[in-house]
Amino acid sequence: MLARQLGGQLLAHRVAAGFNQTRAAAVLSAQTAKVGKMELGWVPFRDPDIIALCKLYGVDDAGVIEGMLRLAKLDRERRRAKGWWNGLDQNNLREYIAMEDVALKVRLWQLALVPGLFQTPEYTRAMAVSAIAPDDIDQIERIVDVRRQRQARLRSDDPLQVHAVIWEAALRQLMGGQQVMRQQLTQLRELADLPNVQIQVLPFRAGGYPGNGGPFNILSFAEEGAVDVVHMDGLGATNWIEGLEESAEYVALFRRLCSVSMSPYDSVRLIESLGKENE
Repeated sequence: MLARQLGGQLLAHRVAAGFNQTRAAAVLSAQTAKVGKMELGWVPFRDPDIIALCKLYGVDDAGVIEGMLRLAKLDRERRRAKGWWNGLDQNNLREYIAMEDVALKVRLWQLALVPGLFQTPEYTRAMAVSAIAPDDIDQIERIVDVRRQRQARLRSDDPLQVHAVIWEAALRQLMGGQQVMRQQLTQLRELADLPNVQIQVLPFRAGGYPGNGGPFNILSFAEEGAVDVVHMDGLGATNWIEGLEESAEYVALFRRLCSVSMSPYDSVRLIESLGKENE
């Protein structure tokens, strides 16, 4: 996916510059097929090739070039990586966590549940019990462990930047009962104090709101301006949106959600108030 994203950027720059694949291949002293495979994300990228193509295409913005080199590095690392998530049974979950592990920033919109990155073990267990078939009940602790390992990134030396918008319903739903929700709300309050975590609550009083089509996550792998990847996990399938125009629509949608939500300060005050209601 990272390779496809980078290949798409190089393709866009080539088309904008008015060159065909044969001309690009000549700069790399390679066959035309190599450029085609690069633009489709089928092969790893060498930094000298990216720099040479950028020079040919007239791309001289240091930030743009640095962003592409970062994507190439992340792609190479992911191809070699043997992360802790490789042992997970679900392919979709493995793919998402592998992407989240190298993302710089995640923006997420959640309607019904506290986001997994923020869940306490007790909340996760209560959620899993209601969602997992009786025959799979032994998977619950594995789910809890996955959440814990993902959350470690929030307090790591290279912390994940997270901006979450959560519908008020998710904070009022008594998942696991009052004690579990009190602990969960306390954890949300503590996480909101981290410099890399921003939480906004979309209150009931907002009335109609954008984004009621379902939750989604936006993963960013480079600085502002680069193409983002959108992840939507449904009951029957997981969807990834990688196109420039499509991902930009979700970024704009997230901004609209933020604009009608409570400020981070007021959101924390509401979280504290709801926590006291569960005492």
